[in-house]
Amino acid sequence: MRLLRPLIIALGLTLLWQSIVWITGAPKFILPGPVQVFSTLFEQAPLLAKHGAVTLAEILLGLVFGVMLGLISALSLATWGPLRRWLMPVLVISQAIPVFALAPVLMLWLGYGMASKIAMATLIIYFPVTAACFDGLRQTPTGYLKLARTLGASKRAQLLQIRLPAALPAFASGLRVAASVAPIGAVVGEWVGSSTGLGYLMLNANARMQVDLMFAALLVLALIAVTLYFLIDFLARRLMPWQADSLNKANTSIAGH
Repeated sequence: MRLLRPLIIALGLTLLWQSIVWITGAPKFILPGPVQVFSTLFEQAPLLAKHGAVTLAEILLGLVFGVMLGLISALSLATWGPLRRWLMPVLVISQAIPVFALAPVLMLWLGYGMASKIAMATLIIYFPVTAACFDGLRQTPTGYLKLARTLGASKRAQLLQIRLPAALPAFASGLRVAASVAPIGAVVGEWVGSSTGLGYLMLNANARMQVDLMFAALLVLALIAVTLYFLIDFLARRLMPWQADSLNKANTSIAGH
């Protein structure tokens, strides 16, 4: 049933989509039906694969840099009290600035290549990972820490052997959220200025009224995001089988925020 549920949901959404097309009688250049979109998806597979590979590379590199920066920031906030008092307000204030508004500035600074798109994906990933990991580090069971101090464990040993393992479920939830939002950063960067990528392909198809191709590119982007999400979820459960319940709780908590 766990495997069938996503297929049933996908089939239901496809039927709903086709029903809307039938009921509204929308022309193909406004809302193409799923049959037409899937047909275009197969016919234009080489083109979609070419642009999808560029967007996937931007997303993966953005994930790597965003996760690294987020983890370093979370560790710094959790271990250095003076830094936390100065840096935490800056992080909170930075979230009031729409990341998308920075896209033109990043284009100006980094050019129209992949660098600006990777920077966009990194920025949009950074805060969820930092917040999730920092919350996990702060919520280490106090009993574990008291026992470690009683046994004479150093602060470094407590961090590496107790606090970090205890924060892994929250960190995994942050990675799930990052995998979901990373494509947004990459595509927004491509919309502002690029010559390759799924975002560029969607804009180009929209300008030429090729709405079926635009929907096909959107489906490829959604497939990338969903695949990354479930891949991270699978790896987290395999690497931390003893934390399955904690993973579910942490994921629900992060999603709620």
